[in-house]
Amino acid sequence: MNRVILMGRLTRDPEIRYSQGESATAVARYTLAVDRRFNRNGDENNADFINCVAFGRQAEFAEKYLHKGIKMLVTGRIQTGSYTNKDGVKVYTTDIVVEDHEFAESKNAAGSGQEGGYSAPVSRPGPAPVGDGFMNIPDGIDEELPFN
Repeated sequence: MNRVILMGRLTRDPEIRYSQGESATAVARYTLAVDRRFNRNGDENNADFINCVAFGRQAEFAEKYLHKGIKMLVTGRIQTGSYTNKDGVKVYTTDIVVEDHEFAESKNAAGSGQEGGYSAPVSRPGPAPVGDGFMNIPDGIDEELPFN
């Protein structure tokens, strides 16, 4: 099974191109900076930079909504390949072919620089949300809750 799940931030805006022919297909390329779980050597660079490529509707989504710095969750598969560059040197490639991608943080979190998670909408009726994105439960409502 060839299945990859990554969470990271785009290092630059996606590069969008369209294939040749009658039905031009969108192709988006971008790089995700994915934090490493452990820092074994004391290096300051604690991220891997993973090349991603999306086709069709996923590429069109990337063109519209993705930009440098946004935190994304990407699922797909690893694809390796090779080509000979103009100097005659064989170059090996490894890309993640994106099958699905989704936002890993809200617009508010992305704009304020806070780490991960979603915050509650401000226009929501009921008690005002607190700083962690969860609503306060009013006093005296314990008997009405469907769980303990």
